[in-house]
Parts: sequence; structure tokens; C-alpha cells
Amino acid sequence: MKLFFYVLGILLLTLGISFTIQSDLGTSPFDALLVGLSIHVGFTVGTWEIIIALILIGCNSLLKRQKPEVLGLLTAFITGISIDMWLLLLEALHTPELWYSKGVYFGFGLFAIGLGTAIYLYTNFAPIPVDRLTLIIQELTRTDLLVSRSFIYLVFLILAFIFKGPIGIGTLLTVCLSGIILNYSMLVTKKVLEQALKS
Repeated sequence: MKLFFYVLGILLLTLGISFTIQSDLGTSPFDALLVGLSIHVGFTVGTWEIIIALILIGCNSLLKRQKPEVLGLLTAFITGISIDMWLLLLEALHTPELWYSKGVYFGFGLFAIGLGTAIYLYTNFAPIPVDRLTLIIQELTRTDLLVSRSFIYLVFLILAFIFKGPIGIGTLLTVCLSGIILNYSMLVTKKVLEQALKS
């Protein structure tokens, strides 16, 4: 049952990421970096997800002074493949052109990212390395998810700017709102999934 919710969370998260990319209003700093690297260096967005995951697994291992979390790479592979799959599907179905349709795409994407992240993190199966880094920073600094998430976003925002990723109003909204949405989603998800996993 946990595996089911883990996969569901990843699929919802990557669907959300793909919607924000398709909205053309700006993505999260991390996703903006992936798109910027894809456009200006090569490879797909999903491939860069996997490459950066490898780097972050090494960073997380050093911060925690533990062996590298190999399962995190499995999650990164699933995430990378899912992002490319959703992007291909969305591009084939519909590309928003009017401002309100872009807004709907972005809004849906932002909430799907928060909910999907909360669902798969709750299973504690194998966090995406960037989410593991968020939890490690939260633990080391003894702050909440909002502070640690915001710090990581600031670092990736600088990198996304360097690689000319899609930074826009959506990026600002993501930085301001994603931590709040994730915090709320974690509370709701915990109650719902605890009941579901008991039954």
C-alpha cells in the first residue's frame, strides 16, 4: 500500500511540474534550472533531473556523514522519466496561450507539486534528493520546512538565472507559496494516509 501512495505521489508531483513548465509563467527555481540546462546545454528536462540528483545524493551523504542514499536515485529516475512523459503528453494535447489558461495551468501545477510531494514524502520510501536535502537542512538548522525550502530555492534561483531558465512571476509565487502549500499538504496528507494505511 505504501508503494502505491509513493508512486501516486511521484506521478502527481511530476504532473504538477509539467503543468508549471507548460504555463510559461515561470517554474520553481529547481525546475527552472533543469529547463535552462535542457535548452542551453542539451538533454531532456528529465535527464537533468537525474544528473543533478546524483550530485545532490553526494552532497546529502557528506552533510549526514552517511553512505549515499541509493534509493534516492531510483526516485530520481522515476521522476525524470515521468516529467518527460507528462511534458510530451501535455505538449501533444494543449499548450495554453491566453493569460488565464496559463494561470490555471500554473495554479493547478503548484498545488499538485505540494500535494504530490507531501504524499510521497509521507511514505518515507525514498525521497527525491532535493527533498531529502530540504529535510536535512531543516534538521541541522532546527527550523521548519518553510525556511529550509526557501533557502534551497534561493540557491537554485541563482543557478537558474545563470543558465537562463524560465524565471517569471510563477517563480516568485513558487518561492513565496510552495513552503506554505507543502506544510499544509503534509498535515492533511498525514491524517488521510494514516487512516488509509490502517484500513
